Amino acid sequence: MAFTEPVLTKRIPLDPSQRKLVWYDDYVATGGYQALKKALDMTPDDIINVVKESGLRGRGGAGFSAGQKWSFVPKEKTGPHYLCVNSDEAEPGTFKDRYLIDHDPHQLLEGAAIAALATQCDVIYIFIRGEYHRQAKVLEKAIEEAYAHHVFGQQGVFGSTRKIECYVHRGAGAYICGEETGLLEAIEGKRGWPRNKPPFPAIAGAFARPTVINNVETLCCVPHIIERGADWFKTMGTNTSPGPKLFGMSGHVNKPGVYEDELGITLDYAINKLAGGMKGGKYKACICGGISMGVLGPDQLDIKLDFDDVRFRGGCLGLGTAGMIVMNEHTDMVRALRNCVRFYSHESCGQCTPCREGSAWMTKILDRIIAGYGKARDLELLLELEKTQGIMPGTTICGLADGTAWSTRTFINKFYEEFAARCPEEPAPTGKTISLPVNQRGSLNVVTPMGFNTR
Repeated sequence: MAFTEPVLTKRIPLDPSQRKLVWYDDYVATGGYQALKKALDMTPDDIINVVKESGLRGRGGAGFSAGQKWSFVPKEKTGPHYLCVNSDEAEPGTFKDRYLIDHDPHQLLEGAAIAALATQCDVIYIFIRGEYHRQAKVLEKAIEEAYAHHVFGQQGVFGSTRKIECYVHRGAGAYICGEETGLLEAIEGKRGWPRNKPPFPAIAGAFARPTVINNVETLCCVPHIIERGADWFKTMGTNTSPGPKLFGMSGHVNKPGVYEDELGITLDYAINKLAGGMKGGKYKACICGGISMGVLGPDQLDIKLDFDDVRFRGGCLGLGTAGMIVMNEHTDMVRALRNCVRFYSHESCGQCTPCREGSAWMTKILDRIIAGYGKARDLELLLELEKTQGIMPGTTICGLADGTAWSTRTFINKFYEEFAARCPEEPAPTGKTISLPVNQRGSLNVVTPMGFNTR
């Protein structure tokens, strides 16, 4: 491991009072767009091979090889290819992409332009979360600068024969559009419903044409790899998860914010060295990569924050976005899970029955437990639902149901006693009719085997 200096945040000082928005002139003065000029002298295959050799894995959640994803795009060009930048960032606890756009937007534009050269893309769409009003304006101004200096436009990239157009597409605040095919539907002007696969986006994506979809942080790594080489990139991180990573730290920590380090640091290091230690009590739990990845328990501070250790030893779905929500000893884990599941229920697009109905049932069961009417059968129902609703490869078109299930599984399994204390055994039947109390909230009114009335 050899993380000695900031890479992605080299133009963003740790001291907030020293930060400023880096526009085109300052970006070029600090070495910006040199990697793009270098990439113009490389073949598309050469660019893809360098990125593939670097081991760069997607920073948007899945951790899939970026170079391998690019290689899926057909080499024979029979029409337009598209590059879609996923800047939706609606995963709770995640704000690293916003941080990069807030301060260094041209780093993203340079990475996107290099990716477009590698995959022969003609148009770049930056799909940005609807609530990111300021960030959308920052990107639009940065793109205007890039057009003015011949990065984009019909005159060709820096006067070359390669021509790339770039647009910002603002979303409407739907979490589901963070899923790549839901994003494609939204870019096409339709409701953001995920698509069945195959066909995969590399073959038939935006407007049924070959399409590459990458996360903001992933593309920001690309100029540094082209400029300094794959071997340099692999000096950081671990063998299977190389490179630097942005960790978004929030929750019960003394210094919440975005911090850059290498992949493979421990959870303990992230909390105590990067985020200044715990606030308000001892460590209890941490959602390590956005709520869809699940939760790490009190005895897992030694987990390495990379794409493999979190999954295999930590029992989570993966590192995800490394959006870390840290919780102290006073956190009510039942309420924390209810907040997660309620979010999924609200954001489900409704296409798939297991997701639409399962997340709603889970929310109602957890609402009843928090209202004081939990029974042991409720835990059994929750654990049954999480097994049938999702869990890879899943029973739905996209992974939202899997995220719901994984959160429920890890919260209950790792804090079972806390959940069981709120769900006591029911008294043995006495031959009399037992009438369970009914929650007085208007939306929760009829007791059923799955909680309250789902209609």
